[in-house]
Amino acid sequence: MPDIADFSLKGMVEFSAALRSMGSGAVSMEEVADKIVHYLYDHFIDKETGGKACALIRLFKTHPYGELDEDLQKFAQNVLNAPPESPAMKCLVLLASAGTLPEWHSRKNSRGHKAIPLPSEHFIEAFPMVRQLIQQLGLEINTVLRPDPAVVMDMAQTTYNVFLIPDAVGSKYVPAQDDFVIPFGVRSVLGFGGILPSGNLFAVIMFTKVLVPKQTADMFRSLSLSVKVAILPFDGKVIFI
Repeated sequence: MPDIADFSLKGMVEFSAALRSMGSGAVSMEEVADKIVHYLYDHFIDKETGGKACALIRLFKTHPYGELDEDLQKFAQNVLNAPPESPAMKCLVLLASAGTLPEWHSRKNSRGHKAIPLPSEHFIEAFPMVRQLIQQLGLEINTVLRPDPAVVMDMAQTTYNVFLIPDAVGSKYVPAQDDFVIPFGVRSVLGFGGILPSGNLFAVIMFTKVLVPKQTADMFRSLSLSVKVAILPFDGKVIFI
């Protein structure tokens, strides 16, 4: 199993092949997402300790509010403190989770990230990591909120970027410093993802317990395509288990 801080070309090829195959036999995007985050959590190690290299790994996808179940709609409303103006409002929905604590192995146990509403660019300012994620993936925030069908197909074929906060400790982009970053030894935050043909964003976010250099993070661009291949058959179809 590879060391995440020294991810090699060989490791990238091995992981890409494994991730691409995870849609086989699945019946929903959530099921595939769960396989993806657990594979990454189980297979990346910290060579210094021999333990898991990540404290937490999550896979998110944007989704229209009107197509969420009652529980997720209620969660989004609580964040907004009001019903949304339109059922088409995008929410950044947690599809899968794996991490140090047992409760981190189910999306349903998340207290703050089950369904983050994205009603406007101004509202996203309250979620600095989400804003950084979108921008570092090379996307305009308004493109994520209101995808233009005229450009979605081109973006879906070309957008495979990475998101990196090399030093998570003290970063204004990483909340819960005292409750999460410090006690669980989070050193860097690494994300990768892209745009699906539906116009929805998908992203894997890894909270690592080792410092991740930029040249290593860049290698994860290839894994974005592999994750997309795995979840693509369910885009616009069966999302949740």
